[in-house]
Amino acid sequence: MEFIAQNMAPIMFASLVIFLLIGYPVAFSLAANGLLFFFIGVLVSPYSGGSINLAWPLLHALPDNFYGTRVMSNDTLLAIPFFTFMGIVLERSGMAEDLLDTIGQLFGPIRGGLAYAVVFVGALLAATTGVVAASVIAMGLISLPIMLRYGYDRRVASGVIAASGTLAQIIPPSLVLIVLADQLGRSVGDMYAGALIPGLVLTGIYVLYILIMSIVRPNSMPALPLEARTLGHGVISLLVALVVTGAISYAAYRYLAPNHGENADILGFAVGVIVIYVVAIADQRLGLNLMSKLAQQVVIVLIPPLALIFLVLGTIFLGIATPTEGGAMGAVGALIMAAMKGRLTRDVVNQALASTTRLSAFVLFILIGARVFSLTFYGVNGHIWVEHLLTSLPGGETGFLIGVNILVFVLAFFLDFFELAFIIVPLLAPAADKLGIDLIWFGVLLGVNMQTSFMHPPFGFALFYLRSVAARVPYLDRITGKQVAPVTTGQIYWGAVPFVLIQVIMIGLTIAFPQMVMRYKGPAVEPSTIDLKLPDMPSLSPLGTPPADNGAAPAKGGAPAAPSTPDLSQPPSFGDAPAKPAPAPDLSQPPKFN
Repeated sequence: MEFIAQNMAPIMFASLVIFLLIGYPVAFSLAANGLLFFFIGVLVSPYSGGSINLAWPLLHALPDNFYGTRVMSNDTLLAIPFFTFMGIVLERSGMAEDLLDTIGQLFGPIRGGLAYAVVFVGALLAATTGVVAASVIAMGLISLPIMLRYGYDRRVASGVIAASGTLAQIIPPSLVLIVLADQLGRSVGDMYAGALIPGLVLTGIYVLYILIMSIVRPNSMPALPLEARTLGHGVISLLVALVVTGAISYAAYRYLAPNHGENADILGFAVGVIVIYVVAIADQRLGLNLMSKLAQQVVIVLIPPLALIFLVLGTIFLGIATPTEGGAMGAVGALIMAAMKGRLTRDVVNQALASTTRLSAFVLFILIGARVFSLTFYGVNGHIWVEHLLTSLPGGETGFLIGVNILVFVLAFFLDFFELAFIIVPLLAPAADKLGIDLIWFGVLLGVNMQTSFMHPPFGFALFYLRSVAARVPYLDRITGKQVAPVTTGQIYWGAVPFVLIQVIMIGLTIAFPQMVMRYKGPAVEPSTIDLKLPDMPSLSPLGTPPADNGAAPAKGGAPAAPSTPDLSQPPSFGDAPAKPAPAPDLSQPPKFN
């Protein structure tokens, strides 16, 4: 009994792992494990020597945990259904299809052009949808048949699609960043700002890998044949359009700078983009032939999602809107974009609402189960056990970071990122804070690590999503009429391995160069350079000293100076002659009442 009582925390954690490995749903495993060990903890607490702080009245705290600010009244988590709804509506609106077709045509003449297009579109979808499933399924349905049609290696094509879809994990407005910010007790806006540069760097490494592969194995990713480039040529026209946009933006900036200050550059850029977008639409509708067909299509297809990105992330970074408000504006913007394309139907809205409800309920039940588990785990001092275990790792802060990342990497084989965020992160955060680690940087580092949970063979969710839409049997291509071999599960797994290694490299880069994340704090301020100046106030004197004009002679021709301090021994004067003090009564005589 004494052994169980004094080692309740590790026994409870090991039991949770066993529950999860058996296959019980995570939310119910957390809640059942918490209630079971609460009952055991109350029984064995007399044998614990004071290390267990559990009693039956403590269960009364559960309703407050459920309905308080941690779960049902949590404004931060309200952003999750907004961003989920936005992503699903955009996926149903055909935005991904238009982007992949247009960007594929733009990069088509170069070797690996379709792979570059998939990475670029994956980053754009990540910045607009924030939902991995929507990105992977959309690109798998649209781009995988095209890549197979023109001779791409199946492993390369599968890996590029799966990895590009997981960029939605780390590029804002990622759902996992919202959950991490909530669990770490930090601002979602700061988490978004900290994760932006690492997300872009990871995208750049993906592009670098494709470039190397196109040189080392050129046959694995051929260029598009001439007959497949239906938009024709027109890159020079597109470059001219970009130069004109830049010139208009600069002119608008110079015009707006005197009145709008720091926001003039953003407003000027918005003016330039709006002008070129209107020109492209007018050129397409009226046949003015001011731009090439390729340039028209690129401008018309790219600007709406970029505008939506600014509507969501720009307003958050500028401090105009909170993440929840930004998500609400993004959901409205997605509905408007779908309506402009003529694809906003009742079925689309119903599917988006149903998917959003399922995901929100999934997150809510996991969070409720986590609150039940944490009530008991904290009652048996489990947080102290975890903190001592992690802070005693050799190597100090570096050893802690290496150990934590290995732990999360291994657990990502079995747990989803929501489960990792709700179960593991609350246990790691106190130890990281005690070691003096910035929690925003720590959260972004965990986000990059959790991204591998979608790419791990054989349990990666992105691989499952791609497997669900990839061909399982040979089929006839509708364009060429040739038979195309299916994509095997092994090819999907092997295609994901290089990108898992790239993500591990990105973890190392985030640790080695923390300034990528710490930019969210802005430039450092040196206290010694701060100069505080107070206005001159000659009528006031320092405390405890007489006024500067005390006893001074009156100015020539002026009235005598008023006394600086009143005589508090006399009654106040209101402009009349001062009253004579009353004579003191003679207390030696009896009082008179007449």
